[in-house]
Amino acid sequence: MTSHRTPRLATILGASTAAFLLALTGCAGGAASSDDSSRIVLGADDGNEAHWTVLKQKLAGEGIDLEVRTINDGVQLNQGVQDGELDVNLFQHLIYLSQFNVENNGSLVPVGATAVYPLALYSEQYTDVKDLPEGAKVAIPNNPTNLARGLLNLQTAGLLTLKDGGTALSTPADIVTSKVELLPVDTNQTVTALKDGSAQAAIVNNTQAQKGGLGDELIIFKEDLNNPQLAPYINAFVTRDDKKGDPRWEKLVAAYHSPEVEAAVTELNQGNLQFKTEWTGAQLQDELTSLEDALKAQKG
Repeated sequence: MTSHRTPRLATILGASTAAFLLALTGCAGGAASSDDSSRIVLGADDGNEAHWTVLKQKLAGEGIDLEVRTINDGVQLNQGVQDGELDVNLFQHLIYLSQFNVENNGSLVPVGATAVYPLALYSEQYTDVKDLPEGAKVAIPNNPTNLARGLLNLQTAGLLTLKDGGTALSTPADIVTSKVELLPVDTNQTVTALKDGSAQAAIVNNTQAQKGGLGDELIIFKEDLNNPQLAPYINAFVTRDDKKGDPRWEKLVAAYHSPEVEAAVTELNQGNLQFKTEWTGAQLQDELTSLEDALKAQKG
């Protein structure tokens, strides 16, 4: 999954529980979290960003001491909550959470929405998606989550069509027609593929675009963040199922959506996001359950 930018996704398949615990012990440190109503231990992959300081200050006014631990791996962040080393985390969207739960028999649940971040199509050679020539190479993240989302974007942009309209679980095998040639690469290499000329356009997440110096002027197709089809990509605070009723989460979510914190998050992401204050925990859970059911059905 990111300063609550698009998550830096790690590969979930094949990781062992022993590796999770060993890595987590090295990264997190300190005592395990507790149900102390005056304290929250939160895991994030960007704990040094400015908005965390603002959030800490807001929660301190509510009598809550927020500790943010930076862990640079999505699986470890989720395993930390699952094992009780962390109370809650914030770094991922619902489709990533569904994959973790299904692959690892997890019991993690969303308790508050934050925002949706764009996954846009960039080009340094063309200024309009309609100008891409037949057979143009388009770099696309090869991790399952962003790959499916990228395919949906390219379909909406008129560059390909997917079987039955596609879903958040689509793969290149679902492509029915395509005007372009896909170049699946690691998420961290999407900008490189664009800049070294191996691709004429690239699907790039918000985090990588900022790191790679891609400005909005290079975007030739951008998602409508109001599109209901993007519900799987809503980012959320996540805790364990047996802790979902904890009253701390209401205060945490309210503080996050305060004007001061939202302003800091907006500045970090250069305005490329849409906050999702209208989504309740129950609605997020319904979406998560639907995604988990679809994943289980896909696995057979």
